[in-house]
Amino acid sequence: MTDLSLFLEALRERKLFSPGTPLVVTRAPGRLDVMGGIADYSGSLVLQRPIKEATFAALHVIDRPAIEIRSIGRKPFSVPIRDLASKTYEEARQLFARDTNHHWAAYVAGIFVVLMRERQVSFSNGAQIVISSAVPAGKGVSSSAALETAIMQAVTTAFDVRIEAREMALLCQKAENLVAGAPCGVMDQMTCICGEKDSLLALLCQPAELQPAVRVPEEISFWGLDSGERHAITGSDYGTVRTGAFMGYRIISEKNSSTNGYLANVSPAELEREFLQLLPDEMSGEEFLGRYSRTVDSVTTVDPTRKYKIRLPTAHPVYEHHRVETFRRLLLAPPDEEQRRQMGELMYQSHSSYSACGLGSRGTQIIVDLVRAEGASNGLYGARITGGGCGGTVVILGRRDAADAIARVAAGYENITGYRPYIFSGSSPGAAASGSSHLTL
Repeated sequence: MTDLSLFLEALRERKLFSPGTPLVVTRAPGRLDVMGGIADYSGSLVLQRPIKEATFAALHVIDRPAIEIRSIGRKPFSVPIRDLASKTYEEARQLFARDTNHHWAAYVAGIFVVLMRERQVSFSNGAQIVISSAVPAGKGVSSSAALETAIMQAVTTAFDVRIEAREMALLCQKAENLVAGAPCGVMDQMTCICGEKDSLLALLCQPAELQPAVRVPEEISFWGLDSGERHAITGSDYGTVRTGAFMGYRIISEKNSSTNGYLANVSPAELEREFLQLLPDEMSGEEFLGRYSRTVDSVTTVDPTRKYKIRLPTAHPVYEHHRVETFRRLLLAPPDEEQRRQMGELMYQSHSSYSACGLGSRGTQIIVDLVRAEGASNGLYGARITGGGCGGTVVILGRRDAADAIARVAAGYENITGYRPYIFSGSSPGAAASGSSHLTL
């Protein structure tokens, strides 16, 4: 059975809708962050692979002016539409922040909030929504973006709201930033909507310039290994590193205004020649605010009571943008054995930079070390922590015939930690290519 068939079968078995109910059904995959990661918020190029695991949403339009949400495996949640229509973004965020059991619903209801506020959509009817996801949460593979984008596709189809794919992704990011309260960049939502099967989505995050997708050559493959350590971009580590990068950018912009608003537009040579010596290793929020007033980031704030690393978080996106551009050039060749080794080394460098920023973890480091031990002779070239770091999934580059080496890495990790990692492999199209299905249950 296809994953759509399994979803519809689950709806029937659980009697989540009455027989004969008309539905709009949508699908959005998670994503594997191959290169770029946290440099997205600084304007870097990023390369992202949509995975085969996906989130499904089924929506039925109802006469009641309410949004009734049920996620398989969670308690249902309902909110009157008028309660969302009357709220500012901050009020909507506080509504879902009050109860941790229902915070997940912010990623669904937030889509309605954004459509009402940004596109002046008026919902005279409500919706019953049922969600089922094979994209595991807390693994760094964008379960939240898969949820948002599946919901956005379903809502815009069911209520006949015409929005092109790129704009959908930007609106989904706004929902995550301002309603769910997670300071993510836009690469996740872009991949979940605009990604192509067996290709890497190429996105220059200035703010969201889609470039031609990079086809993955048949002789290589990418895998993801789940460390079992929960990752969350709402956590203090990701937010602190992001804030530190924007603090560094503010310091640099005092001396250089030619970056077009993005830290990634500073070259590595320029950073080392002109700016690195200006950046302190760390700085208190109080000192920074006293000297510079604020950063230009709209989704994080500088806390005067804490200290922030500045130099390393600022340097990371500068070097990462250069690494990603080089990685793409090598991938397009297509790469021979020496070039594959170079691509792997770029991934290892990216991983080390994450760790230097404070976004590494014991589990992800063990996986990277096991991949290094297998090495190119066994078909594995490189590995790096993905997404926001501090746990989650490690992405691995290898020859297509290296599945046995991947299995040994997984077994070795289980030997050391007692945790058997889930292996992400395979790819699937984004929500835009999958489209929406009008079905009767």
